[in-house]
Parts: sequence; C-alpha cells; structure tokens
Amino acid sequence: MAAVSLSVSTVKPLGDRVFVKVSESEEKTAGGILLPDTAKEKPQVGEVVQVGPGKRNDDGSRQAPEVGVGDNVLYSKYAGTDIKLGADEYVLLSEKDILAVVN
Repeated sequence: MAAVSLSVSTVKPLGDRVFVKVSESEEKTAGGILLPDTAKEKPQVGEVVQVGPGKRNDDGSRQAPEVGVGDNVLYSKYAGTDIKLGADEYVLLSEKDILAVVN
C-alpha cells in the first residue's frame, strides 16, 4: 500500500463540504487561570481554507456555497471530522453545520 502525503492544497472537499482550519483554543480563563490541555474545550471557530463545488439540486445543477475561502466561521460543536495535518488541526464539515460567518 502506497503512502499518501496530505496537505491543505491537496485536499479538495466534495459536494457541499468545507475544510476549516481550527482556531487555537484559549490558554487561560478570563480570570487568568492557565488551563491544561485536558481542560480546554474544542474551539467552534475556524477559517475556511477549501470549499467544495456546492450541493446538487434536484434538477442536477449546483447550488453555490454561501461561504468562501478566508471566511471565519462558527460551526456546531460536534460537527464534522477532525483531521490533523502536521501541527495544524482541521475540520471537514458539511455546509449545513456552519452556523454563522464571523467578522
């Protein structure tokens, strides 16, 4: 079996899926208490790095995605598939799991 080398540029989502780079989680609380890795919550905000071609409609045409590369998005807590490439963490999720675009 051949080894596959993955990078952000080689991953192309299919359909209405979006590839999101996860933002760093908070290192300390608002009160200044440092959090260990086990106590950190999974972030729900990230930057879109790749977007699929869009969902197919009943007539076979494609519906363009509402988000684009570079958008910061807020997504559902348990949505998508976690992927680690090098030191960076990514989430591959469906466009319907994106709750909002964050400015």
